[in-house]
Amino acid sequence: MKIRPATLAAIVILIAAAVLGVVFVTASLTSRPTDAQTTTPTPPTGAGPAAVLLDQENRIVNIVERISPAVVTVLTGNSGAEPRSTGSGVIVSRDGLILTNNHVISGADVIRVRLATGREVTARNLGGDPSADLAVLRVNAQNLPVAPIGDSDSLKVGQVAIAIGSPYGFESTVTVGVISALDRAIPGGGSALSGLIQTDAQIYPGNSGGPLVNSSGQVIGINTAVVGGRVGVLGFAIPIKTAEDIIEQVVTQGRVIVPWIGIAYISLTEEIASQFNLPVNQGIIVREVQPDSPAARAGLQTGDIITRIEGRQITGASDLQREIRRKNVGDRMTFTVRRDGSTRTITVTLAERPANP
Repeated sequence: MKIRPATLAAIVILIAAAVLGVVFVTASLTSRPTDAQTTTPTPPTGAGPAAVLLDQENRIVNIVERISPAVVTVLTGNSGAEPRSTGSGVIVSRDGLILTNNHVISGADVIRVRLATGREVTARNLGGDPSADLAVLRVNAQNLPVAPIGDSDSLKVGQVAIAIGSPYGFESTVTVGVISALDRAIPGGGSALSGLIQTDAQIYPGNSGGPLVNSSGQVIGINTAVVGGRVGVLGFAIPIKTAEDIIEQVVTQGRVIVPWIGIAYISLTEEIASQFNLPVNQGIIVREVQPDSPAARAGLQTGDIITRIEGRQITGASDLQREIRRKNVGDRMTFTVRRDGSTRTITVTLAERPANP
């Protein structure tokens, strides 16, 4: 069946109500914990520190000592205003490439970076991918410390995760937890972030753009958002594999070329399917088709339910985004669609995403 506009509107409201707790973790130096967040320090017990660190503690200490020099504070502002701390970043090349979140530097006329040494340098935004919330900066500096890059494709739930950044402007702050889940999707900033790493390593405003590190001291993700309140209950990071692809395109082509089909969509869950008596309980619901987009030209319609891509069953938004990122502009994608009680096949030819889709 094709979902009626009134039903589709009800589904959108249901989804929006469920995700109001999403917060992109950006802060300024003037942001500080409120009185309600401030706690009285615990009086010293007199016991003193342990004489010997545990092996796991030593490992974390060594990782932090190696990675922290490559973690920076990103300061942004507009002409005539003093730049303030808005997030974090991580140095990925000795000649000055820095990776951060797009939302950290979006709209800024002035970008400066404070290195771990305390030195401040002007940064230039080379480009990135707003839909992936990643941006690549360059500073005029050489022989910088570089964070080693890990393999986010081989992560396991339960392994150690270490977040390093500048929450509330407090530089080189470290939190430790585990990888709680993989391939998560959350909405935010007008588009859906998908394929995310979920962690219980505490992530705060200002951690945005900082690295999430594994127990081998390698960057596996870029911290980007929290869900569950301002200080967060669940943290999310963009896999470093996604970031590597974006860095390569920015450096070699001067921009990121993103394949695009031109639809807005919602993940179809069992709850939604049951509540609205839909014929399938997995896939994605087409919420909007942009005029003159590849999807519109191919015949996709608002209310269609996409159940398969290239013949493979899909479970939600992250599957679609993953498949699109594997393609190039000009490639074709075949969708299996439920509409008006029947199943049909629609082939879409991908175009380059416009500057303002």
